[in-house]
Amino acid sequence: MALKLLNLVVLILIVSIGANSSPFDFIKNLEGCRKGNNTKEIYKLKTYLKRFGYLGHEHLSENEADDNDFNDILELAVKTYQRNYNIKPTGIIDVDTVARMAAPRCGVPDIINGVNHMQSGSYYAFVLNDKWMPSNRHLTYKFLGNFPDVAKLPAALAFQRWASVTKFTFSEVNVTQKSDLTLEFFRGDHGDGYPFDGRGGVLAHSFYPTDGRFHFDLDELWFYLLKDKNSFDLLTISLHEIGHLLGLQHSTVETAVMFPTFQGGETKDLGQDDILGIRALYKL
Repeated sequence: MALKLLNLVVLILIVSIGANSSPFDFIKNLEGCRKGNNTKEIYKLKTYLKRFGYLGHEHLSENEADDNDFNDILELAVKTYQRNYNIKPTGIIDVDTVARMAAPRCGVPDIINGVNHMQSGSYYAFVLNDKWMPSNRHLTYKFLGNFPDVAKLPAALAFQRWASVTKFTFSEVNVTQKSDLTLEFFRGDHGDGYPFDGRGGVLAHSFYPTDGRFHFDLDELWFYLLKDKNSFDLLTISLHEIGHLLGLQHSTVETAVMFPTFQGGETKDLGQDDILGIRALYKL
């Protein structure tokens, strides 16, 4: 019991292996780039924007995706990104755009199947078909793999927080039992088509109903209760990813827990936008 209590007030130490540099650091070298430029590593910007839904095969040919030309299509994608993040849509990789793109974030794309739900007319966003049926308002979850015991409490608290603003209830089941939701830590390529990228990039990702998977990046440094500017709050990220498990997409409201990017040491609770979004989705 004493050990469990101690775990509640110490920094969570999930030991990470890897460099301190972020996989998004290349963006800092592109500050000032604009249409007409041919600059080293612009192809990485295209990969980044493709990863989060802003570019697809329908936009760029295979050759264009691999070159360093800042063309009309890339400018349009940058403008769309800027609008989603409340940045003046110049199409130029300015200082505000660099800061936002370089920030650690959720791995769930902002634009899904070509539909930009972040600009759907509301601040919050969701897809009506991606939700749990009325008959299933009690969801079970389990922790898989070598999930640290000390990381289970903030996840459980995040489920309780969502339950407090919805008609959902949640309960943990044994690892051998069938569950609606699963939580697990991974690093790198872990077989779901969305590989993690090391420290400082994608922090976690989850899948919309009724898939139920929620994955943390093991390469990140995580904390609970004791803030650390170089680590990320397990409770905050759990709240965000559970929002996806319930059907919410990313919000344009920076104070909302469903906003896509995070800073080290940042903590968030559910905001008004998050609560309005989940209640609109389930007509509560």
